[in-house]
Amino acid sequence: MASHTDDDADGTEAGGTRRAEPTAGAIHLEELTKQFDTDDGVERVFEDVDVHIEPGSFVTLLGRSGSGKSTILKLVSGVLKPTSGEIRFEPDDVTIGYVFQSPRLLPWNTCLENIEFVHEHNPAYSDETGREYLDLVDLSEHYNKYPSQLSGGQRQRVGIARALSIDPDILLMDEPFSNLDEITAEELRAELLSIWQQLNKTIFFVTHDIDEAIELSDRILMLGDGQIYADLDVPLERPRSIDSEEFLSFRQQAIDTFHSV
Repeated sequence: MASHTDDDADGTEAGGTRRAEPTAGAIHLEELTKQFDTDDGVERVFEDVDVHIEPGSFVTLLGRSGSGKSTILKLVSGVLKPTSGEIRFEPDDVTIGYVFQSPRLLPWNTCLENIEFVHEHNPAYSDETGREYLDLVDLSEHYNKYPSQLSGGQRQRVGIARALSIDPDILLMDEPFSNLDEITAEELRAELLSIWQQLNKTIFFVTHDIDEAIELSDRILMLGDGQIYADLDVPLERPRSIDSEEFLSFRQQAIDTFHSV
């Protein structure tokens, strides 16, 4: 069973116990179907989805608005239950962190207190841990600032630090940069890649931005019309320049595939 961050009324995450060594988990979605009962009948979001994500990989789920991308993340996190099919993890007892589209910080708590809040039931937590993860996202000068004193990018950095502070095996990220200006988003994408390479986490990332997906990912899964209709390995070496010939060539391939459904 996965231990995961809970999306409660405040959008905060449940705490976990840090391990000495970085770890990464595998995700297996097998014949996954999700439907909702509505006033107009049954709405099927997707059907018989099969996805296998290797430990330590960076996999992006790309799709249009309403295609079910966030629903898949919520199923993986355990917030929603599938209508049918199975979700398995390796190891069975993975810890899952969740980064939301908006950071969902408690406005009356400082940055450090927002980290501490998710460790309410973790006796191993100390302020040193909170400072360590705020340092990781370049917020060393902001421990005692409140969300209202931070820029949008800084608030999202706190959200990322909070999710990482539980030492997750799997990090779920639901369009975390879509509310930011492009310059800030580009800075955070670069920082995220650096953190991912440093901590060796499995990242399952959702976006509707093809350039962002190519810049970040090992693989791109395309979701549409109720199915995963494409699974593209990204063959580009890192770091990636969005202006390079190789990037632009693969981008055109990805765009053609994206619009095939």
